[in-house]
Amino acid sequence: MSPESQGQNEHYLSVARRGFRTWRGDRPFWAGLFTMLGGLPIMYFPYANMHLGNVTLAMSTTAGAGSLIIGVLLVTLGLTMWFHSIVRVFAGVAAILLALISIPVANIGGFLIGFIFALLGGALSVSWAPGEPQAEAEAEPAPAEEAPENVSFAKDEPFPEGALHGAGIPEQPQAPYDTTAEGGRHRAG
Repeated sequence: MSPESQGQNEHYLSVARRGFRTWRGDRPFWAGLFTMLGGLPIMYFPYANMHLGNVTLAMSTTAGAGSLIIGVLLVTLGLTMWFHSIVRVFAGVAAILLALISIPVANIGGFLIGFIFALLGGALSVSWAPGEPQAEAEAEPAPAEEAPENVSFAKDEPFPEGALHGAGIPEQPQAPYDTTAEGGRHRAG
C-alpha cells in the first residue's frame, strides 16, 4: 500500500464531515442557523397550547397571522443566507427589521427568544465576508532579497547621492504637440 492511496480508505463519515465543513465555510452558516432558530419560536408561540393538568393555556393573540408571516420570513431568510450568500447583507438587514417588528406583533418577539436569535443571525449575516483563498505564492515564504555585492549600506549611514533618484516617480511621456496657447486662442480653433 503506497502513501498516495490513503484517501481511498477514508471512512465515508469523515469525507462527508470534511465536505460539510467546506460547504459551511463558504457561506454565513451560523447567521442562517440563528435566523431560522429565531423564526421558529416567533411562529410557534401564538399557536401553542400548554396543558397543565386539566387546564389548557392558549397563547394565541389577535396578531397570530402576523406572527406566522414573520416567522416564515425569518426561516426563509435563513435559508437564503445559506444557499444564496450573495444577498447576505439584504437578508441580514431584513432579519434585523423583522426581529424588531416581532416585539410588538408576536408575543414580545417569541418571548425574547426568537427576537434575540433573529437579531444575532441578522447581525452575523451583515458582518460576514467571504474568505479569500491563499495563493500558492503567498503560502510559501519568499526568499529574502539580497543587496548587490558592490553596494553596502549601514543602518545609520544615509544613502549616497542619487541612490534613490526617481525611485518612486514613473517617467512621464513628453507631449507630442505644443501645449501653449497662441494669441489667446486654443490650438483647436
